[in-house]
Amino acid sequence: MRYFDSGQGRVRYHDLAGTGVPLVFVHGLGCASSCDYPEAAADPALAGKRRVLIDLLGAGFSDRPAEFAYTVEAHARCVIALIERLGAVDLFGHSAGGAIAIAVAAQCELVRSLVLSEPNLDPGGGTFSRAIAKQSEEDFIRRGHDLFVREAQREGDPIWAGSLAACLPRAVHRLAVSLVEGCVPSWREQLYAITIPKTVIFGERSLPDPNYERLQRDGIAVRIVPEAGHSMANENPSGLAHAIATALKSAM
Repeated sequence: MRYFDSGQGRVRYHDLAGTGVPLVFVHGLGCASSCDYPEAAADPALAGKRRVLIDLLGAGFSDRPAEFAYTVEAHARCVIALIERLGAVDLFGHSAGGAIAIAVAAQCELVRSLVLSEPNLDPGGGTFSRAIAKQSEEDFIRRGHDLFVREAQREGDPIWAGSLAACLPRAVHRLAVSLVEGCVPSWREQLYAITIPKTVIFGERSLPDPNYERLQRDGIAVRIVPEAGHSMANENPSGLAHAIATALKSAM
């Protein structure tokens, strides 16, 4: 594992050997790329490509600075700092990481293509982020974080429960609030304005999803990972790898 100093904490990442333009993975809320993406990254569909799995500050193996903002924009600045060390990249982002990836691509000319899986596009957040954001930060730190971890365990999602348990509670809450508040222009508007190749991936079990039809009407390429829902990296990592690889080939 490698790291760089963001100025507010050390950001750690796996840099898996390969050739060509690196593919950078950005994880979602309460997750970590070091947990979510090793299996997908190792799939033959991505064989030979350099793959970079970043743990955002407050998650996984990265530092947990108390004073960091933990907003979408703050995380985007850290991802940009890594990309500036790597050079041109292909960028993948899941869920909240999708919003972060959009913010990165809107600001960083080193992003060659953008692949998103069920990203946050509009203010209001998702079910998980809304449930967190309606609590005060201190209530979530004192009680809410542990309750969410136990609920994930009860619902039979031990991988996500472990990732969430390892996250700094303050970081989870602040990112959830950022997703609910949104930004101007919205991540959807930023996505539409970006002129690089872009693809949005959905899990088959997440459909129907109004964004699936809307994005196609608006000229965004979409792909489906079979036998998976929102947590597609865990439910069908090979299917996710193939969807990413296909999107990257279409972008060439």
